[in-house]
Amino acid sequence: MAGYVVVGTQWGDEGKGKIIDVLAHKADYVVRFQGGNNAGHTVVVNGEKFILHLLPSGMLHGNGKCIIGPGVVVDPKVLLKEIETLDEKGAKTDHLFISDRAHIIMPYHIKLDEVKENARGNKKIGTTKRGIGPCYADKISRCGIRAADLLDINIFKEKLKDNLNEKNELLTKIYNEKPLNFDEIFNEYTEYAKKLKDRIIDSVPDINQALKEDKFVLFEGAQAMMLDINFGTYPYVTSSSPTTGGVTTGVGIAPNKINKRIGVMKAYTTRVGEGPFVTELNNETGEKLRAIGGEYGATTGRPRRCGWLDLVVGKYAVDINGLTDVVLTKIDVLSGFEKIKIAIAYEIDGERYDYVPASIEKLQRAIPIYEELDGWKEDITSIKNYEELPENCKKYIKRIEEIIGCSISMVSVGPDRTQNIFIKEF
Repeated sequence: MAGYVVVGTQWGDEGKGKIIDVLAHKADYVVRFQGGNNAGHTVVVNGEKFILHLLPSGMLHGNGKCIIGPGVVVDPKVLLKEIETLDEKGAKTDHLFISDRAHIIMPYHIKLDEVKENARGNKKIGTTKRGIGPCYADKISRCGIRAADLLDINIFKEKLKDNLNEKNELLTKIYNEKPLNFDEIFNEYTEYAKKLKDRIIDSVPDINQALKEDKFVLFEGAQAMMLDINFGTYPYVTSSSPTTGGVTTGVGIAPNKINKRIGVMKAYTTRVGEGPFVTELNNETGEKLRAIGGEYGATTGRPRRCGWLDLVVGKYAVDINGLTDVVLTKIDVLSGFEKIKIAIAYEIDGERYDYVPASIEKLQRAIPIYEELDGWKEDITSIKNYEELPENCKKYIKRIEEIIGCSISMVSVGPDRTQNIFIKEF
């Protein structure tokens, strides 16, 4: 049995897509377990960039069976467009399947996401307005529409009717918006159902049987630890659990079936959207990190907020996820910095914090306690062997390991799938 999970340890954008792509060539299954098309995984293959929002990042190898799991919320319009794009590029797509338990994003979810965010004014959360939160809200309220419902058009019709009646009441009476048209939505989604019906499967027994047969199953999350609905910087979070714990509920497997828990950590920190960010650099250094690292959202195109590596967050991610390995990405971006800082603790109201407090108000007042290390000037993007890295770069890696209490098994020194240094095998 070989169940591997890859998760983000910060606020997303750590480079999970690339790491999943690297591992996927030997996977029998690649399974996405949460989130929706608010995620953006960028994978570079032979210099060509692919940005995947819903499709598992392992799609591009075309070997293992790729599954969008029960914990994912699916916008069928976006999904079909991504499949079409890969087809046009000559990539294999017939190995993609969707769990019949996955919930479906409807037009009213997207509209409600938009009007609710606009109504918040200066208290906005920073949602991508793609209907993710409202879809998860319907799931929890037990009125959601699932992929299984698309297989019976009469069931789908009744559920759509009930939902749209309620949502139109909200849109017209609370937000003063125009009602959505039932026939337009029904006809549109009927066409989606025809195109997707052969891909909708009961994934739970399939995946569990694969694990019993000792097949390699790779589970991939979207977003990251600090956007977790339970443990992130609430309410500036996503609507699901992108942690290793999210695999069990988002796929339908037992915790003991996960053998390797790999956390992807960027060598500095970035964040898209609103919310506290203790090590944020609103200065020339932050601008330099953004420019060199190309820090713009894969999904939204928004400039990412940049700052030094926060290892209070790093330790928190190791503990919550029970990480067995860490992959350090984009360390090449730090080449040329004379000094590099690492946050090892926070000071809040004169008190030292070695952990991430739940209170957003406290986090907003937090001052990072830094440790400063010497940088390096060498270009490391073509290095394949750990021993060839500059001494100060190796010291930086070792110091991170010491602070977070977890081994760094791989270092990424560039965007392409070949630009990696394996310190030890996963």
